[in-house]
Amino acid sequence: MGKYLNNEFAIKNIAILGSTGSIGTQALEVIRQNPDRFRAFLLTANSNAGLLIKQALEFNPEFVVIAEQSKLEEVKSALRNTEIKVLWGTDELCVALERPEISLVLTAMVGFAGLIPTLAAIRAGKDIALANKETLVVAGELVTSLAKEHGVKILPVDSEHSAIFQCLAGEGQNPIEKIYLTASGGPFRGKDRDYLSSITRNEALKHPNWVMGEKITIDSASLMNKGLEVIEAKWLFDLDVSQIDVIVHPQSIVHSLVQFRDGSMKAQMGLPDMKLPIQYALAYPERIENTFPRFNFAEFPNLSFEQADKKTFRNLALAFDALNTGGNMPCVINAANEVVVAEFLKDRIGFLKMSDIIEQCMSEITFISDPTLDDYIESDRITRILAGELVTNSK
Repeated sequence: MGKYLNNEFAIKNIAILGSTGSIGTQALEVIRQNPDRFRAFLLTANSNAGLLIKQALEFNPEFVVIAEQSKLEEVKSALRNTEIKVLWGTDELCVALERPEISLVLTAMVGFAGLIPTLAAIRAGKDIALANKETLVVAGELVTSLAKEHGVKILPVDSEHSAIFQCLAGEGQNPIEKIYLTASGGPFRGKDRDYLSSITRNEALKHPNWVMGEKITIDSASLMNKGLEVIEAKWLFDLDVSQIDVIVHPQSIVHSLVQFRDGSMKAQMGLPDMKLPIQYALAYPERIENTFPRFNFAEFPNLSFEQADKKTFRNLALAFDALNTGGNMPCVINAANEVVVAEFLKDRIGFLKMSDIIEQCMSEITFISDPTLDDYIESDRITRILAGELVTNSK
C-alpha cells in the first residue's frame, strides 16, 4: 500500500504536520474518503498522544512523530505491535521529511512551530500544502525564496488564499490589480470597544460560521487572523501592501476575490467547509468528486459586504503596520499574538489588552530590516519573553 514502482508513486503519500488539530483531522477525513488516491504517510502531534495513537492505528502510516517528549513512551507502547516507526521532536521529524516516498507535506501545525519543519520539507523538495499561515507571516521572504530555489509549489489551504489561488488559475499573463480577503467579522461584528472590554473566552470561542481550533478562533474574533492572512497573501501572491484589502462578508460564502487590471473580478464561492480547500490542495491540479454539501442560492438570498473596522479591531491595523514596516516586525507581531492569545484563553488578560501588548512589543523589540533565520528565531524568543512580562505586569 502506498509503495512505488519504477519511481512512480501508485498513491500520493501525504505527511500531515499537526494531524490531531482541526485541519489535520479534516485532512484525514479527505484521505479516508479517497483511499485510492492518498495515503497518510507521516502524522505528527504536539501533545495529543491519545488521538495520534488512534489515527495511527486507523491509517497505518510509516511514521508518527510526537513533539512532547513526556508522551513518547505512551505512543511507543501503544504502537509496539505495529510496523509504525515512532519518532520524537523537530530534528527527527525534519529527517523523516526527506523520505523520497513523500510527495506532499501538509503543514497544519499551529504557530511558529511550523516554520522549521516547513523549511526542512522545502529543502527536501516537497511540495507544501500550507495551512500554517504563521510560516509565511514570520519568514515570508525566506520561505518563498527557498521554494523557488528548490522548485517547490506552495499550495494554500486557508480558505481565503485557496480562493485567490483558484481565481488565478489560467490568469498567469494577467496582472492582479487588487485582491480582497473576506472576513466573517467573527462573533463581535458591529460591536464597539466598550462591549469588547468585558467579553469572556467562551464568548470569543463562539464563531458564527467556522469550526476551528481555539487559537485561530480567538484570532478570528480579534481580526488578527485576517491580519495574518494579509501578510501571508503578500508572500503567496507577490503583492504590494496596497494591492490587498479586507472586506467583511458575514455569510462566509464568497471566500475571496481577485480584481484584474481591466476592473473585472473573480470570486470563489461555496459553503464554509475547510475540507474543500484541503482536498483541492491535496489533489492539485485535479478536482476530484466528493460528497460535501452543495451551496443552494435559495438558502442565501442576500450576500452582504462591509468595510472592516480597524479602529475597533486594532489587531488588523497592527498587522498592516507590521507588513508595511517589514523586516522582523511580522515575526514580532506573530510571537506576541501567540503569547497573548494563550493568556486570554487562560483568563489572565482581557480581550482588548491583547492588542495593547502586541503594540508595545512592536515598539520595544529591536527592528531588523533584513533578518536571517537566526534573527527570526531570536526575535520570536525575545518577543515571547517581553509579551509574557507585559502580561504579568498588566495584572
